[in-house]
Amino acid sequence: MYNNSSKFSKNQKPIELIGIIPRSIIRTLNRFIIQLFPNSNYSLIRQEFEISRYQFNVSIGSLIILIFVPLVGTFLAKTFVFIPLTQYIWNTQTQDIFLNSFFEKEALLELQKYEEQLFFDYFVSPKSYETPIWASYQIGVNLNKFPDILNSQLQKKTLELATEYNQKSIEALANLCSDFFSFGTFILLVRSLKPEIIILKSFLLESIYNLSDTTKSFLLIFSTDLLVGFHSPRGWELILEFVLNRIGFPHDENFIFLFVATLPVLLDTVFKYWVFRYLNKISPSTVATYHSILE
Repeated sequence: MYNNSSKFSKNQKPIELIGIIPRSIIRTLNRFIIQLFPNSNYSLIRQEFEISRYQFNVSIGSLIILIFVPLVGTFLAKTFVFIPLTQYIWNTQTQDIFLNSFFEKEALLELQKYEEQLFFDYFVSPKSYETPIWASYQIGVNLNKFPDILNSQLQKKTLELATEYNQKSIEALANLCSDFFSFGTFILLVRSLKPEIIILKSFLLESIYNLSDTTKSFLLIFSTDLLVGFHSPRGWELILEFVLNRIGFPHDENFIFLFVATLPVLLDTVFKYWVFRYLNKISPSTVATYHSILE
């Protein structure tokens, strides 16, 4: 019997001793003393201030690094590396003038408009037509020379367009290389600044959560209307056209329409899932205010 009782005593969990005064009363007294004598908590307040200042400085510094380092690095790399290298390779290793058929069609369209403008300017009023720089004839005399002069002017315009679109092709290739360089620089910074990124993330989340429910709801409505609202497809079209022009890709209307019809819907689905899954748990009052504003 003694052995069984000893085993039972060994398997029992230790019981926390309870003092004469309950711990809840002690905690309440400590809070009361802190409120009554604020100077006693000066070191704690100073420590919290130092932590907040450190968090702010690290967040601002890391944000500046993530924004300006890729931009400055891309500008320097494009100016001193990609453009000279691309220009040398394009002008010496290839015989092409145009990067793709899209540039060639644009140049041909400009040349046709220029030719039509020349004929229009002369034949609309030949007597009052101002003699251009390229003309070597007198008005009303030897009009048969006009086609030859026109052909020489068109040849000159053709050479100008060839030079212009050759430079555009070089810039498009350099922009593509610089964009990849910028993306790689950003990924490298994110990997190397993991502690700073964590502090920045917590700082941004804390700043957002400290906003009022009305302000947060306003930001939600503004962001959703801007990205997936009624007028957002035109904005996505402009952004996509800018990106395609920058890297020299042709404008395929079917691709643009498919992109505009797919991406806003995907973003809207992700946003609604985020509101339902996370924001509703973190800040239900914000979700209620958001729905009230929408209604």
